[in-house]
Amino acid sequence: MVNPLVHLPIAPRNIIVRMPNWLGDLVMATPILTDLRNFWPETKITAMCQGALGVVIQEDPHIDELLNFKRPSGWLHRQVHGDIIQPLRQGRYDLGILLTNSFSSAWWFWRGHVEHRLGYATHGRSLLLNHPIPFPKQRKTQHLVVTYKMLLEPLGIPISETAPRLYLTEAEKKEAAEWLNNYGISSTDSIIGINPGAAYGSAKCWPPDRFKKLAEMLLEDPKVKIVYFGDKSGASLVQEICSDLPDRVINLAGKTTLRQLIALIHHCHFFLTNDSGPMHVASALGVPLLALFGSTSDVATSPYNGGKVLHKHVPCSPCHRRECPIDFRCMTQITVNEVYQEIRKTLPLPRT
Repeated sequence: MVNPLVHLPIAPRNIIVRMPNWLGDLVMATPILTDLRNFWPETKITAMCQGALGVVIQEDPHIDELLNFKRPSGWLHRQVHGDIIQPLRQGRYDLGILLTNSFSSAWWFWRGHVEHRLGYATHGRSLLLNHPIPFPKQRKTQHLVVTYKMLLEPLGIPISETAPRLYLTEAEKKEAAEWLNNYGISSTDSIIGINPGAAYGSAKCWPPDRFKKLAEMLLEDPKVKIVYFGDKSGASLVQEICSDLPDRVINLAGKTTLRQLIALIHHCHFFLTNDSGPMHVASALGVPLLALFGSTSDVATSPYNGGKVLHKHVPCSPCHRRECPIDFRCMTQITVNEVYQEIRKTLPLPRT
């Protein structure tokens, strides 16, 4: 196994980076693209993304190409070869960096004839990596962004201060502003974005009735407009929260594309969220935010670019379960008034 402190004698001209499969993890991995570009400014860099996630980084100036693929259902050779292996072979990549930890991603790079394959040694895939790197001993006590960056150390790229960042076009920003304007929301309002769901499970989510009560309290300020976000799977949850709330509350759950979601969050003056992908989107855009943590670790996945975190650190947290098997104390101990006070302390003046 390669000593990660020894620099590998590699001068790549064509790099492919297998990006993470979850929205939040993908956002936290964006500094890798920046650091690679800064270290090798003339090298071609391709980002490989699963499903629709590639659109999240399509405007990133540090990559030359996106390779989007649909994950095969099972191990059907023909589908894997046509959708994944063949494009990898055609790309003739001389360095592949795996930010995913799965066996299949290493197998695809090996079958795709990626010359140098670098990733963490896990899930029995070391034989498929000619540069397997042991997980850092401090992995559980450091941010995931740093864990990603440590993969670059064997290439001679030191751990940087680079923060996650997302990029929007001016046209996307304008379209989002016009969309909000159609709902009667302008930049002179105090726009609060709220994301009450989370992809992993209900254990990550503050109770819906508390989001509703909080909205009622925030709306006592006539300048406040609230925009609720969520994906299609969480649309019913958001509808439950928004029922009977006044028209200064806009429900956009399940109504946006990923790019539209990013552009709309950009226009928020404040963002309230559970530990979720949109939390990392807001952080990468520099939007002031408050993140509510319960079953997950705010050490590993807190908003990297700043923002306030509320986490009660009860004895059973973080448990990383999808559903709480007991009394959900990690989230119920976060009160509506506590969240309200944090928002009112940090909500900036509306932009003019």
